[in-house]
Formats: sequence, structure tokens, C-alpha cells
Amino acid sequence: MATPRDHDDRKQVPALSARFLLLLLAACTWAAPAVSADEPSRALFIYGGWDGHQPEAMRDLLVPWLESEGFEVIVSDTLEPYADADLMSGIDLVVQIWTMGEIGGPQLQGLLDAVESGTGIAGWHGGLGDAFRASPRYQYMIGGQWVEHPGNDGIRYRVNITDHEDPITAGLDDFDVVSEQYYMHVDPNNKVLATTTFDGEHDYWVKDAVMPVVWKRQYGKGRVFYTSLGHQANVFEIPEALTILKRGILWASRSRHEETPNLVTPVYPAR
Repeated sequence: MATPRDHDDRKQVPALSARFLLLLLAACTWAAPAVSADEPSRALFIYGGWDGHQPEAMRDLLVPWLESEGFEVIVSDTLEPYADADLMSGIDLVVQIWTMGEIGGPQLQGLLDAVESGTGIAGWHGGLGDAFRASPRYQYMIGGQWVEHPGNDGIRYRVNITDHEDPITAGLDDFDVVSEQYYMHVDPNNKVLATTTFDGEHDYWVKDAVMPVVWKRQYGKGRVFYTSLGHQANVFEIPEALTILKRGILWASRSRHEETPNLVTPVYPAR
């Protein structure tokens, strides 16, 4: 059921560490300013799917922050809001964490229509990049689909910032992560902001393969932001990872409120 956030009705998850909360407050200084009355004001936070990606912990991390940025946040643990055309027409931003699972035809079409009409969508890891595997049109919208994480969890790898001018990654240096290193099938026209390189230790045939970690794109009039980081909520104790996520979410929210330049960035040369 979709309702404005109500702390008393939500399931409780373990308290975030003091260090995590300090990093969250520090990252706020890197994010965009709070929205005003003529800026994005209504967000839909959808959470569910596979529990291993800690959807409730991520809800508890991001929903209060969105509210602090001036959003009215509608929180739902079902996909039904996507099928509500009246609701979706007034949504500036969808934030989704729903790994795997299935999405019904009316729900999928409602989401696609909303983003094409100008609703922004943002997410991370499997909650956006491994949702609804049987829905190619959804994958086309997001710009990629998880296919493997060689070595599984606990892999130390480097995230390389490849675009130092984009507002989402400006001022950030390369950083290390210990988590799942996502290998994805990716649209070669995404605007990629950060990458990682596989060392081939677990699957030797992908040694030196370079894979996007952060990208943005457009689907119709709607902005799409994705980062493959975030297998567990504690990945966002890394300041750079949290900053990228928060900046990307705010960027996606502005689809209806400012012009988006052409983001098509081809990897392959034209004839």
C-alpha cells in the first residue's frame, strides 16, 4: 500500500552505525541544495524484491534524506503505484529497490509511460539493474542488466571516476570498494561517469574488461540514473559512493524542471 512515510508503521531494521550517520550528514554538504516550491517536490520510493539487498535498510537511509531535501515521499512495498496513472502523473522522481521479481503488464506500462513523460527514475545495484528480468523494455529504459559478479561478495576493486566535469562525479577521486563487482550487459550509448576493471582472478577470460559502474541516460523525457554499487547498505558508508548516489537521485528528479542535454554517448565509432 502506498502512503506518505509513517515511521510508526514501518518495520524496524538494525540502527545505522554512528560512523554511517556522520558520513550521511557529511555527504549532505556535497549534494544539491534543498528544493524550493518551484522545483521537484514529490517522490515515490518503491522497495521490495529480494531481501538480500536490504531494501528496508535502504528505505530507512534514503527516505528521511529525501524529506530533508523538501520532497513529499510516498513509500510503497508493492508495485501497484506504477499502475495508478493519476498518481504517476504527479511524481517527479521514482527511487526503486526491487531486485528480481516480476512486474505486471499495467504496472510496467505505467512506469514506462511515466518516465517517458518526464518522471525521473534512480536506483542502484540489483534494485534497479537486476529487476524484472523477463521485461526487456524495462532493461532498455534502465540501460543495463546484471549478468554476473565474478567471485561473489567480498571482492576488493577500484571505482575509477571517468568524468570529472559532470555534477554527479565532480570533485571526487577514484576509490576502493569491497563488495560485489557487477558485470553487466550495458547500452553502449549511456553517458558513463565511472568504471571498474576486472582483474580476471575469478573468471580469467574477463581480465582487463572495463565495466561501467555509474551512468545516466534519458528515456523519453525522463532522466535515468544508475550506480551498480550497493550490494549491502554499508557500501554507502564510503563517502564517495553515498555522494554519487545522492547527487544522481537529485539529478534524476529534475527531468520536468530543466532541459536535459543529449546524453547519447556512443562507444562505437559511426561509419
